[in-house]
Amino acid sequence: MRHAHTVEQVRAAEDVLLATMPEGALMARAAHGLAQAVVDLLATPYGGRVLLLVGPGNNGGDALFAGALLQRRGCQVEAWTFADQVHQAGSEALLAAGGRTSRFDAATSRPAPGTDLVVDGIVGIGGRPGLRPDAIAARNQVAGIPVVAVDVPSGVDVDSGATPGPHVSADVTVTFGTHKVAHLVDPAAAACGAVHLVDLGLDLPPADVEALQPADVAALLPRPSTHAHKYTRGVVGVRAGSSDYPGAGLLSVAGASTGLCGMVRYVGDADVATRVRDVHPEVVGDGRVQAWVVGSGSGPHAAAELAAVLRDGESGVPCVIDADALVHVTAPLTSPAVLTPHAGELAAMTGADRAAIEAAPLEHARRAATTYDAVVLLKGRHTLVAAPDGRVRVTTTGTPWLATAGAGDVLGGLVGALLAAGLDPFDAASVGSWLHGAAATLASGGGPIVAGDVAGAVPVVVRDLLA
Repeated sequence: MRHAHTVEQVRAAEDVLLATMPEGALMARAAHGLAQAVVDLLATPYGGRVLLLVGPGNNGGDALFAGALLQRRGCQVEAWTFADQVHQAGSEALLAAGGRTSRFDAATSRPAPGTDLVVDGIVGIGGRPGLRPDAIAARNQVAGIPVVAVDVPSGVDVDSGATPGPHVSADVTVTFGTHKVAHLVDPAAAACGAVHLVDLGLDLPPADVEALQPADVAALLPRPSTHAHKYTRGVVGVRAGSSDYPGAGLLSVAGASTGLCGMVRYVGDADVATRVRDVHPEVVGDGRVQAWVVGSGSGPHAAAELAAVLRDGESGVPCVIDADALVHVTAPLTSPAVLTPHAGELAAMTGADRAAIEAAPLEHARRAATTYDAVVLLKGRHTLVAAPDGRVRVTTTGTPWLATAGAGDVLGGLVGALLAAGLDPFDAASVGSWLHGAAATLASGGGPIVAGDVAGAVPVVVRDLLA
C-alpha cells in the first residue's frame, strides 16, 4: 500500500526521530537521497549544470546540501536564493564545494546556458499554497528545463491536493519519509510528475489516504474456493440501459460479466435484454442477487429502477448507483451503496460548482460520502474512493485513452460484481477502480481503446495478479 500522511503527522514523526539522531543527520539523509535522484536523471553528473531554487526553510537546506554533493561529483551548481537568510550550513557546504549562490533578481537572474536541471526547494510541506511574485518570476525563467521538486512542488496545498494559486510543475518529485496527500490527489498530483520516495525511517501512524498497489489488489480479490459454485461466488443484478441507450446496458453487463462473480442477471428493457443475451449468453433474467448495479443509460426509468434496488437494499443488498440514477439519490442512504459520479454528476447531486469540485476533489468526495452515508467513487485522472469515515483510496492506474464513452458503465458493472462476490463497498469500489485502470492500460498498449476493450482485458489483469 502507498500511504499518504498529513503534514502534522510527518512533523510529529520527524520530531521523534530527530530526538534520537545527531544534529543534521536527518537532513543529510534527505540530501543524499535527493542528490542520487538528480544523478539518476542526468546522463552523467560530471559536467552537468544544475540550478537550485532555494527558499528559507529546510527544503532549501536539503537542496543546498544536495547541491554540495553534486558539485563534488563534477556538476556545476548554482543556487538562486529567495530570502535574505537561507539554511546557513547548507549554503556554506555548497560554497565550500565550489558552487555559487546569488539572490534572485527578476530583472537580471537568468539560468546559465545549457542548464540541465532545476531543483525546486523554494517552499516545503509547511508552506502556504501559492507562490510569491519573485518565485513566480523564477518559475517562468526556467520554463522548459526539467524540474526536480524537493518533497512537493512549491505552491501546492500539501494536505488537500488542491492548487489554489501559482505553483511549480515538476517532472520528478523526491519526497522524504512518506508520501503526502498532494502526491496522490489531483490537481496537485499532476504537478508532481514521477514521485520518488526516500525512506527516512519515520514511525508513522495509519494514513487516511492511500493507494492500492498490485499486491494489495491481489490480496483483496475474491477467488473461488475448491467447492465453489455459481451461487456461492455471488450473483449481481444489472438494471441499466434503455431503448434510447442500449449500449449502456450492454457495457454495464460486460463489466459485471468478467468472471469475478458467479452469475449476472439483467433486468430491464426487453429489447436491450435480447441484445444482452445475444452478446452475453451466460447472462440470465430476474431473480435473487447479492448486489445491484443501477442507472447507466436508464433515462426516464432511472428513478423507478433505483427505487426497486433500494427496496431490495432494505434487506442489506448493496448496490452501485451510477449515471442517470444519481440525481434521484436522497441523503442519507439506508442501505450499503457505492455512488460513482464524475465531477459534473456530483455537482448536480450536491449543488456545488463543477469547477470547485475539480479544484478540490478530495474535499468534495469526502463531504459527499458523509452526506449520503455511502462510498463515493469520484471519477477522474486519479479517481478517489471515499468512505463515510474519512478514509480515501486513490486510483493511480489508468491511461488518458480511458476517457471514452461507456468506460464508466463498465466500471459500474465491475464494482457490482465485486460487491456480489463479497467485498465491502469500500474495497469493491477501490479494487474495481484499480482493475478498471489497469485493464485499460493493458488494452490500450499506448493507443486508442473503446469501453468494450476494457472489459475484455480484466480477466487477463486478474490472471497476472494471481500468478
